[in-house]
Amino acid sequence: MKKFNLDKDEQALLDDFESGDLVSIFTDARKYELKQAVTQTLKKDKRINIRLSSHYLPAIQRRALEEGIPYQTLVSSVLYKFVSGTLKDVLVNKYSAT
Repeated sequence: MKKFNLDKDEQALLDDFESGDLVSIFTDARKYELKQAVTQTLKKDKRINIRLSSHYLPAIQRRALEEGIPYQTLVSSVLYKFVSGTLKDVLVNKYSAT
């Protein structure tokens, strides 16, 4: 077995793991909570209609094809990222780093 140079904290974790003292927090109750959160997040219970410029839809469909997902899923994902504050402008990030 290969030996590693572990610091004090890493060695303590390894010792606890090997002795069986570590207990998973992924209990049935936690699994149920996570499943409920996912169900609520992925629930699609509202429909919207949107009008786009005629050149946007083919571009969106092309991008979705590149990603391997339906274009409606791509649009929904972009909207989710926008409202959750996780949408990143790659051009801004690209040029602000230089």
